[in-house]
Amino acid sequence: MTSRPDAAGAGPSRDADTGPIPVVRRPLPPPPPPGPVRPASPPTGPLTAAAPVAAPRPPAPGGGVPAPGTQEMAVPAGGTPVPTGSTLAAPPDPEPDLVPPKSSRAGRDLVAAIGVGLGLGAVIIASLLVYRPAFLLVVGAAILVGVVELVRALEAGGARAPLVPLVVGTVAMLGLAWTRGPDGLVTAFLFTAVAVLLWRLGDGPEGYLRDASAGVFVALYVPLLAGFAVLLLVPDDGAVRVLLFIATVVGNDVGGYTAGVLFGRHPMAPTVSPKKSWEGMAGSLVACVAVATPFVTLGLGGPWWGGVLFGAALAVSATAGDLGESLVKRDLGIKDMGTLLPGHGGIMDRLDSLLPSAAVAYLLLSWVAPA
Repeated sequence: MTSRPDAAGAGPSRDADTGPIPVVRRPLPPPPPPGPVRPASPPTGPLTAAAPVAAPRPPAPGGGVPAPGTQEMAVPAGGTPVPTGSTLAAPPDPEPDLVPPKSSRAGRDLVAAIGVGLGLGAVIIASLLVYRPAFLLVVGAAILVGVVELVRALEAGGARAPLVPLVVGTVAMLGLAWTRGPDGLVTAFLFTAVAVLLWRLGDGPEGYLRDASAGVFVALYVPLLAGFAVLLLVPDDGAVRVLLFIATVVGNDVGGYTAGVLFGRHPMAPTVSPKKSWEGMAGSLVACVAVATPFVTLGLGGPWWGGVLFGAALAVSATAGDLGESLVKRDLGIKDMGTLLPGHGGIMDRLDSLLPSAAVAYLLLSWVAPA
């Protein structure tokens, strides 16, 4: 069966064809909008049934290679529009870019984090078991570095906290906490806050309230809270109290990490710390109670419910401290407070859960297991 060209003589009929059809090469009109297809003019001769054979498509304008039609067009190097479904529209990349490795759900280098954590733990345990006052030196060095890190981080937000009175006040607070107890710690903090206010006067009135407030915040957040860890060390069984406090906070981190990675589905504070989940919080609670109860009952002679209360309270305080520092970092637009500890960030990124927990630990142990 054959068919004639349509009335315009510009292309093949839309009926089935069995033979070649002469085509006049000229640009095709734009494709019609979607809708029912109208048949072309009927052939004049008799039609016989035959297997339909697709007519050859006309070449693309400009002599390009014909390609299947599509609604999206691309332009090759020659400038002629070509359907994106053709080989000219998207040639394969002979050397595709390498896909970067996916980061772990923890967002950290786990091997480095574990190694650094074990090293810090060894230093703390050695200082407590060999010579208790040596722990005071370890705490002092860590807190001084933390103060410097936080002051530098606050500069990202435009606040310039006076560093000199903060460094001097840190040494005074930790030293007086060791020698004079709670009264010495509070007194040193008050003098440090006054020294910050007076020191900042030398830089003039511009930004005074902002900078002075930042300085008092640093003194309150870092050395004052760290002073409670020193107060835990003062009694004769101070090494056990400090180990209980630190081991419970470590249990909070390990339990929360494990439960969060395995079961975490419901974010706790997605705008502050997206990786923290309520399932991770439950894991922290269980781990803290499991760590604290034997310490309180066997090491300090306290009641079993005291260990449960201590573990639950530190699970809350440690998580709150972690979220609080995350909130500060988000406000400042930074990821870590520093880069001193591989896999962790800075010293402040390790002190965030310890600092508020030190105050809670001191207050609770003074009640459930007094020295």
